[in-house]
Amino acid sequence: MTEAKRSIQIALPTTGEEEWNACREPLINGWLTQGPKVAAFEKAFADRHQVKHALATTSCTTGLHLILSALGIGPGDEVILPAFTWVATANVVLYCGATPVFADVDRVTNNILASEVARLLTSRTKAVIAVHLFGQCADIDAIRSVLPSLVFLIEDAACAAGASYKGRPAGTLGDAAAFSFHPRKSITTGEGGMVTTNNDKLAELVNKLRNHGAEISEEERHNGPRPYLLPDFNLLGFNYRMTDIQGAIGLVQLGKLDNFIEERQKWAQYYREELADIPWLRTPIFIENCQHAWQAFVTFVDPETAPLPRNAIMEYLQNCGISTRPGTHAVHKLGYYRERFCIEPADFPGAKDCDEQTMAIPLHNRMSEADYKFVINKLREIRFC
Repeated sequence: MTEAKRSIQIALPTTGEEEWNACREPLINGWLTQGPKVAAFEKAFADRHQVKHALATTSCTTGLHLILSALGIGPGDEVILPAFTWVATANVVLYCGATPVFADVDRVTNNILASEVARLLTSRTKAVIAVHLFGQCADIDAIRSVLPSLVFLIEDAACAAGASYKGRPAGTLGDAAAFSFHPRKSITTGEGGMVTTNNDKLAELVNKLRNHGAEISEEERHNGPRPYLLPDFNLLGFNYRMTDIQGAIGLVQLGKLDNFIEERQKWAQYYREELADIPWLRTPIFIENCQHAWQAFVTFVDPETAPLPRNAIMEYLQNCGISTRPGTHAVHKLGYYRERFCIEPADFPGAKDCDEQTMAIPLHNRMSEADYKFVINKLREIRFC
């Protein structure tokens, strides 16, 4: 008999009976939009990340959009962000009518370089978005050291639930942060996001903006003594509310976050040890005094020494039943941004190299020891291809 072909996915959400059962209450009681389950999820998330305010949204993208809008960023303003990130980080700047200013990244951490931020600052700079890519926090202290006091620091913490930087949780490192609960993240609500901040006024404004600009929430209105009242609308807002079904799932997932990260940390270390003898493959670094959230295990293929180009390596692994992905993309190389801003691929060499040479290999909480060994063995075999 021939052995069945393996199929090891790049990522799989870890959900089951607990998440299924958590959906029962909102489905039965009929409160399906933002309500008590979302509120409970927000409180639990704020407590876990040691932040005053957590506000659930439909995605990390809408969370970032809310933050920029609440900070008053608009036409004529510039926002500095890494050139190597998911396109949403740049898109939200354009949603506000502001100008994205790309900065190059460190090829080792994949994160924005503080030296690049310093070089790009102008009188029009209103904010910097520091992306904690793949769960590794950006070097916040270095970035803060070059920022003028009036420039906002925003964390794109899409991949960083549970991460920390020098003992401080992601989500508390800037003026505000946005997290993602997409299925490729360590915890998921299907789609969904969370804004965190320690700024009371900013939290109040984000809360209104996510609910069409309403002065009071749906929950307050429905539970109040005067059912004839509709909220006043003094702001142009958005409909960026999370559902209570998602909030119920999120509560269960959040309770598993630390165990998920601990397990991923163990297997990330295993990968690093077992792959250390492959000279053409660089594995992620462990930064002292920081907790990597391990949303993904992203390697770097050395084009000078690798036996095959990165894309050929990815195709080989795919044929073996192992899913891989580029780490993410260099936004400045994408057609819309390249044409609108007349950017050349070589303008950001670090981001270009990361775009062309990073390779995420499977790391998630539904993999077995045999799966990890299979991935390692297939990577070792490539030297003989």
